[in-house]
Amino acid sequence: MLYCKRCLMPNTRPGSIFNNEGICQACINFEKRKSIDWKKRNEELVSLCNKFRRTDGYYDCIIPVSGGKDSHFLVYKMKIEMSMNPLLLTVGDPFTKTKAGLHNLRNLSETFNCDHIIFNLSTDVFRRVTRLSFEEFGEPLRFIEAAIYTVPFKMALRLNIPLVVFGENSAYEYGSTDKESASAKDTIYKIFKSIDFDFWVEKGFKKDELNAIAPPKDTELEKALDLEVIFMSYFEPWSSVTHYEIARKYGFKDLSGEWEREGCVENFEQIDSMGYMVHLWLKYPKFGFQRTTDIVSRRIREGRMSISEGKRLIMENDHKLDIRAMLDFIDFLGYTPKQFWEIVEKFWNTEIFEKVDGIWKLKNPVYKDLLN
Repeated sequence: MLYCKRCLMPNTRPGSIFNNEGICQACINFEKRKSIDWKKRNEELVSLCNKFRRTDGYYDCIIPVSGGKDSHFLVYKMKIEMSMNPLLLTVGDPFTKTKAGLHNLRNLSETFNCDHIIFNLSTDVFRRVTRLSFEEFGEPLRFIEAAIYTVPFKMALRLNIPLVVFGENSAYEYGSTDKESASAKDTIYKIFKSIDFDFWVEKGFKKDELNAIAPPKDTELEKALDLEVIFMSYFEPWSSVTHYEIARKYGFKDLSGEWEREGCVENFEQIDSMGYMVHLWLKYPKFGFQRTTDIVSRRIREGRMSISEGKRLIMENDHKLDIRAMLDFIDFLGYTPKQFWEIVEKFWNTEIFEKVDGIWKLKNPVYKDLLN
């Protein structure tokens, strides 16, 4: 298990790329920002919006939102700066929502005066796909995370809305590719192609229960040629801290005074849904890192944190699973704590972990110099 010399991200991240100097592709891509003409890219966005802006009052773009600080930034950018008329769309989950999360989702529509569609899977289907994905892959929200991309795309086709605006291009921002593009179409088409319907059907799901991730019909795909799907991170230097500062000006609330989450080093990212945090933590047994490392690596790249501080935070927090999040997860899905940990046990990666006195520990932690 190797770590980026600049940001501490490990090479176990799926799809990660490191150069010969031990620098991860995410850091290399971040460094490229210095040579980008962001004013010119903003002009490209203006031209794009001018192309699709409607004068008849009908929606001219769809923005997939969760209610978080990035959602607030996207709606601010498109509604306030670009004078577009967006339809907001949320692909929800039935885990318990935080007070801040409920406020923020409602605040998006109220503050920016936007219509908002909430798309919820059947609770029964959600429970079954989540249990299956957890038990088979250690990735409980695999189905719903695909739907986050596929549902807005298909909704735009059905409602004849010409533009879909996603946030960050995670493949580029987190270093699994060196190719940057404004278009998100290829990403969505890859998701459609990667979905194994036979797997779900063999596991007992009916085809009409898989509508959320089913590809569009051929007649709809003909219309998709005229549909523009973009990543905003191409047009704006993506920063969760910057977005948080903007979101707060428009009524966004963090978790201050509500929930101090174990294993987290901030209180304003991924704060909407309690049980969702388990999905993020499950990267730890499989890949040796989770949410703390993700946040630390971004802060270091942006010059907001030192390497030594990052190591300390990872050592103190990265292994922790918040008990409140775990209880919400197992209560909804119908597991006992014992059953939950028995499932987790089979996903510990023995190439990077060893069991010491009944506790799984990293063989080569990034913070090993702090243990001496």
